[in-house]
Amino acid sequence: MSCSKTIPRRTRPDTFALILLLGAFSLESFAVGEARPAAVHWIPEDAVVSLEVRQPEALLRLLTGEKATAAVAALPAYQRRVSEPKFKEFLNLIHFLELTLETDWRNGLAKLAGGGITLAICPEDTLLLIVESEDQQMLEELHSVFLNIARSEAEKEGQAGRVASTPYGDITAWTFDGKEAHAIIGKRLVLSNRPEGLKAMLELRADSERASLASNRAYRAAKHAAGSDSAVRAFINPEPLLHVPDIAGLLDQQRVNPLAALVFAGIVEAIRSSDWVSLGLNAAGESLTLRVSLDGTASDETGPAAFALPGEPGEGALRNLRVPRRIAGMSLYRDLHGFYAAKDELFPERTSGLIFFENMMGIFFSGRDLTEEVMAQTRPEIRLVVAEQEYDPEVGVPQVELPAFAAVFRLHNPQQFDAVVEEAWQKAVGLVNFTRGQQALPGLIIERPVQGQTRFTMAYFSSLEVQDRAKLEQRFNFRPALAMPHDYLILSSTDGLARDLIDALTGETEPAVKPLAGTHSLVEIDGGQFASILQANRATLVRGDMVKKGRTQEQAEDAIDMLVSLVQSVKQVKLSISTDQSLTQALLELKLNLQ
Repeated sequence: MSCSKTIPRRTRPDTFALILLLGAFSLESFAVGEARPAAVHWIPEDAVVSLEVRQPEALLRLLTGEKATAAVAALPAYQRRVSEPKFKEFLNLIHFLELTLETDWRNGLAKLAGGGITLAICPEDTLLLIVESEDQQMLEELHSVFLNIARSEAEKEGQAGRVASTPYGDITAWTFDGKEAHAIIGKRLVLSNRPEGLKAMLELRADSERASLASNRAYRAAKHAAGSDSAVRAFINPEPLLHVPDIAGLLDQQRVNPLAALVFAGIVEAIRSSDWVSLGLNAAGESLTLRVSLDGTASDETGPAAFALPGEPGEGALRNLRVPRRIAGMSLYRDLHGFYAAKDELFPERTSGLIFFENMMGIFFSGRDLTEEVMAQTRPEIRLVVAEQEYDPEVGVPQVELPAFAAVFRLHNPQQFDAVVEEAWQKAVGLVNFTRGQQALPGLIIERPVQGQTRFTMAYFSSLEVQDRAKLEQRFNFRPALAMPHDYLILSSTDGLARDLIDALTGETEPAVKPLAGTHSLVEIDGGQFASILQANRATLVRGDMVKKGRTQEQAEDAIDMLVSLVQSVKQVKLSISTDQSLTQALLELKLNLQ
């Protein structure tokens, strides 16, 4: 008998959420001697997304260990929630489950999560969940607890019929809210947000000859790319997702936004040309490593994205520069000459922003050809740095403390190009001063200091007439600088960061300037320093959150404190993206700080 004909379709999202919570901590492996196939054999072949958590131990130790729970309990927002009635109800439910199942929540979770979870998203917004518990008795007892809760709620509301069971062959299918449907099969809980989804899984269970996701060619390739040792692996069929308006709009930004096209070149092309996307996650200690693979590339040497692909063996992005108080670093392999030469193909519709940029560059570079006489002077290795500022006490501290940022380019012929860049930079400063002068505002003062063996140019706003130096205007965050040490060009928002970059480039050793072969994008974020700049601007962030989102001060403070705490819990983030003739791969490494 079809579940879809006999299970009512009323909605109880709160009860369904409890069942999802139960399933979300279960996993996919099997006790010795059991004949059931891997859970993915019960997932339809046309699944758009599948997620398999295969090795729960390391993840559970990391996410539910004493360090992690202590960090959460220390949050001000958590401490305030503890006294709220609904949160007390939740804690009481956990305590009740511990007494009923005769275990504490950590050990209970470990038993329920000791097997595995397979989660899939299928067409028609169908969600499928297959849970494998290590303790069948505990799973059945937990199901009985939720069954009694669901019946009690339904009877109180005069809708006792919404909790129902239906036989399906040798299996009993249940619904707690008239919409979801689930069943327990041995140690397995199978669940769907639609009765049709459960029916499809049970049909695949009954007929092993039917095509399932396990027989899907793209899934098998993605599974291989994720690696057999992955604690969590995922498969995504990108083709249906490319038609989702929000995703399509995000990818289309590359066609209208030159900066997006420059930064994300090669990545968007790989997504568009891929038949599958694979994710493999591993946990070791307090580190998480996520490997993302796509079978598509932007490897066409004549295509518009070729400027972002290392063309010769051994070519690639350089290692990121390290400076004091660094928040983030980005290293890119981008041929600016190739990028700008392909602008008509990349941007068939010339936007107002691109036209304005070309006009300004024509003024700054005295009419020189932007493609052949300016962009052609740069090499493909580009590095970006963001760092927290260290303010001069004699100048003062701005009320809003912005981080310093800089771009570092390598030049082909610095002796010929240095004077050209210097002239363009001074024209830009002059334009700023002219504009501010028209508004009767103070302008920038140019100086030529020396750092090591490098003389560079910087500009600053005088603070001599400022009365309150503890709350300077935002303009005092900027002391723009131009430096050209060796064969590098530094454009920095502050002279302090420019000095640090001159020192870093001067002391750079041979391994650091050796390209990372095949890597076209490298990003690193230092969590502690990022949290420091957020904390320095906490009051400003709270006010902004109150204005933009209409929150009370307490709600805004909770939100900002939560953000700072989350950032503090991450010691470092590192993302590298590379490509070869057959795959595009991204490696994301997170080092956590759960002290």
